[in-house]
Order: sequence, then C-alpha cells, then structure tokens
Amino acid sequence: MSTDRYDGLSGDELARQLELPVVVVYEETGSTLDIAHALAGDGAPAGTLVLADGQTAGRGRSGRAWTSERGAGVWLTLIERPRNADAIDVLSLRIGIALAPALTAFCDDDVRLKWPNDLYRGERKLGGILVEARWRDQTPEWVAIGVGINVRSPRGEEGAVGLLDGVQRLDVVAAIVPAIREAAHRTGVLDATEVAAFASRDIARGRSCRAPVSGVVRGIDRRGSLLVDVGSETVAVRTGSLVLTEAR
Repeated sequence: MSTDRYDGLSGDELARQLELPVVVVYEETGSTLDIAHALAGDGAPAGTLVLADGQTAGRGRSGRAWTSERGAGVWLTLIERPRNADAIDVLSLRIGIALAPALTAFCDDDVRLKWPNDLYRGERKLGGILVEARWRDQTPEWVAIGVGINVRSPRGEEGAVGLLDGVQRLDVVAAIVPAIREAAHRTGVLDATEVAAFASRDIARGRSCRAPVSGVVRGIDRRGSLLVDVGSETVAVRTGSLVLTEAR
C-alpha cells in the first residue's frame, strides 16, 4: 500500500478524518480509476478512497484525457458496492446534483450542471464525474466513482476554471466525499426533487444544441435522459455528449 502523503496527511490519517475504511494516497499515478478497480477486484470495501496529487493518464468520458496537474485539483476515485441497477444508470447525474451545492461553498457564484456529468462555474468547466461499473451475472459488483475538481484553473485551458483563490484541497475533499457517498447509497431512478434540483442548476436548459441531436434542451427526466425539443417532438436521449451551439 502506498506510503505517500496528501497535503501532509497519510492515508490512515485521512481515513480517520473522513470516517472511511481505507484511503490510499499517491503523489502521482496514471489514473485513480484504474487503481480503484484493481483494489475493488481484490475485495476492497465500499468507501475505499483513492486520492492522487497528480495523474499522468486521467480520463473523462469516451476515453478523453483529463488534465490532472500535481497540486492543482482534487483527483479522486471512490469505490462503492451498490446493488441497484437503476441507481447506477443515473449515478453520475445524482452525484453532480449532490456535489454542486457542496462546491458552491468554495465559489462566489453557484456551481451549475451540464448533462451528463459536468460541473460548471459560469460558462467554464470546473470538474467532471466518471462512473465505471463492473458486473457479474447481471448484478453490479462495484462502481468506481471518479471525480476531478479544478482547485485552480488549469494552465493553457481557456474553457476551464478553478475555485476561489486560497481554497484548501483538504477542505474540498471533506465536503465532497460525504456528498458522493450519500448519492451512491440512494436507490432507484431520480426522484422529482432531484430532477428539480438539476433543473435549478442546468446550464443548458432552453439553449440550442447540435449533439447528441439538434434542437433545444428542455432538461432531463427521472431516468437521466436528456430531453431535447427537435421541433416535431421532444426526444429523450440516453447516450452521447451534449454540445451547445450558442454561448452566453
């Protein structure tokens, strides 16, 4: 097990502070998601957290690279072992709904949401969520919940933003880990309160998009589908990336 430290604290010290069974810390690694999957396959309990100061092969949806400069953000993966397939289908949205208010405490404006897994501050990306499940005989064995939050704005990336100056990463970790765990323990599809919470922070609602289909974004439904008015009807889209055609 790694003996690295995270902002001066060992994994054992962080586990006690965060009330988690296991915290594994790396100064630098390829991807916390890959480490989490290996640990889960070896029997790591729910609530095992992998934290890295930096990642050399961080990833987002569809294999996209995620910039994970050392010391510049919170790069983590949490292992959970949910048994409800419907909940896994909406988990990235559910986690975003939980993280947005937790992260707003470290901003001077509201953190907003973009389907299916992005966190925004203003018109710039603050963070992202990537949920990867592993299954056995149609039953989920575990999920690895990857979360990346820019604490400071990544250098050279105009579309990205960080939190307020002076925010400490350990404070961010302490705020978001309970929010992630609470969301991961919920069952079933999104309820009406969650759909309304997403709508209140939806960066795309009422705006035109060109992908995953062309039309006007109308929000999401309880199964986590993106609702797009294509003119003749409103369609529910389950997969793909949302690309807006206009800026504000």
